[in-house]
Amino acid sequence: MNHREIIRRPILTEKSLRGNEGGKYTFEVALGANKLTVKQAVEVIFSVQVRKVNVINIPGRLRRRGRYTFTSSKMRKAIVTLAPGQKIDLESLT
Repeated sequence: MNHREIIRRPILTEKSLRGNEGGKYTFEVALGANKLTVKQAVEVIFSVQVRKVNVINIPGRLRRRGRYTFTSSKMRKAIVTLAPGQKIDLESLT
């Protein structure tokens, strides 16, 4: 799997941006990605040193459109902690 396929997009919410001061960045990752592949992908794409990776599975939610119900797609996100002094410029990505 390509490194660009593993890291889908950064998650830029208020809560995730608060972690940027502590060196924590949140990304949406591929469903089949594990901690090791996420770490390697972030190190290659952004040229930084990764200290720790936490991965969270978010299940699909039950949604309604009128009388029809469906399940939204599930998601996997990773919170990546960088080594001290490392930084990712997220504004250049969007």
